[in-house]
Amino acid sequence: MSQDVLSEQQRYLAQLLEAIQRCAWFLHQSRKKVTWPLDGDWLADHKKDVDLFETLAAINERFAKLQDSIASAMRHSALLAGESTDSFLKVLSLFEKQGVVDATSDWQRCRAIRNIAAHDYSTHYAQIAEHFNLLNELADVLLVTSKRLVTWSAEQLGIFPATQDFSNEFDTVFQTSL
Repeated sequence: MSQDVLSEQQRYLAQLLEAIQRCAWFLHQSRKKVTWPLDGDWLADHKKDVDLFETLAAINERFAKLQDSIASAMRHSALLAGESTDSFLKVLSLFEKQGVVDATSDWQRCRAIRNIAAHDYSTHYAQIAEHFNLLNELADVLLVTSKRLVTWSAEQLGIFPATQDFSNEFDTVFQTSL
């Protein structure tokens, strides 16, 4: 890579790391607004609670954005580390070996639940509750992965989030147990 292209890729990764911090913090904040676990009967009783369903929609979206941001950052990190990026499974395998991702299967579960959320329009409140309870559980997987990836990028590549705008907030996510 020429120096200009390399610098541009490093800047882009730094921007992705900042986006990860922002997404993680907002996901964490949205999750705190909900009393977990959700119950289908309780959701049915609150089916017209706009604030509740806006919060749940935000959790859905922030989960997806966080996973997308992490995936992009892992791919760019692997590229900058000189690793193969021709398939995302190879990228996942690399980051599993590096201890950033606990298990490829966890990542795939996160991907499956977020895909279901994007295409399922259930009105069965027990199913909706089950979906959000699983999303809440799997959010911890993404949050831990986000922390590990930011740390790995700093330690292995010397690349940090582009700004510190969300660094303190991001760190507070991990001050409570996940």
